[in-house]
Amino acid sequence: MAYRILLVEDDRRIREIIEDYFSAKSEDNMEIVTAQDGNEGLALLREEFDLVFLDVMLPGIDGFSLCREIRRSSIVPVIFITARAREEDVLYGYELGCDDYIVKPFSPAELYAKANAVLKRSKGMVIEKELVCGEIRMNLITLRVTAAGKQTELAPKEFAMLKYLMEHKNWVVSRDTLLDKVWGADYFGSDRVVDNHIKKLRKALGDAGGQVKTVVTKGYKLTD
Repeated sequence: MAYRILLVEDDRRIREIIEDYFSAKSEDNMEIVTAQDGNEGLALLREEFDLVFLDVMLPGIDGFSLCREIRRSSIVPVIFITARAREEDVLYGYELGCDDYIVKPFSPAELYAKANAVLKRSKGMVIEKELVCGEIRMNLITLRVTAAGKQTELAPKEFAMLKYLMEHKNWVVSRDTLLDKVWGADYFGSDRVVDNHIKKLRKALGDAGGQVKTVVTKGYKLTD
């Protein structure tokens, strides 16, 4: 099976290294389409790709902003390839919805292995097209949420929380579970951060926000 991969990178040498390595290693089974800046990358995303490689520090639209735009309408896997090695940058990349984060300098062999792993996971997934709970609908292909028929814009954390609650509707979900599923096992802050984001989620959902119930001392439950 041939794959199309979009590489958005302003360093010509890095583009050439990745193109040459992937072409040789995959025996031309992976087509690398390149963009030199964020604006060009955004324009190319009108086409269909199996995977996107993103630098962060790009002319025009930066890589983080480009990933955010991608996640508004697509579940295509994204791997950041960047010199931004600070922990807060890595965590922010994952919060935006990337599938992996590689810090420069990197080995082309490592990138190729990670790309194959991500492609294998993404092509093997069976995804429900839509989650529905009462007045709330979440399309898992377009990543759009509607509440009472109106499209709702959610920040990444609120989207992830709502998705988990919809997947477990009518279940009581503890704060600790939401922290683990949305913030990750490495988060060491207060579980009260969940309460703050629940408030934001309810507000964004409007009248449908009442479907998110507080279960005293236990957590939250999404009901029909």
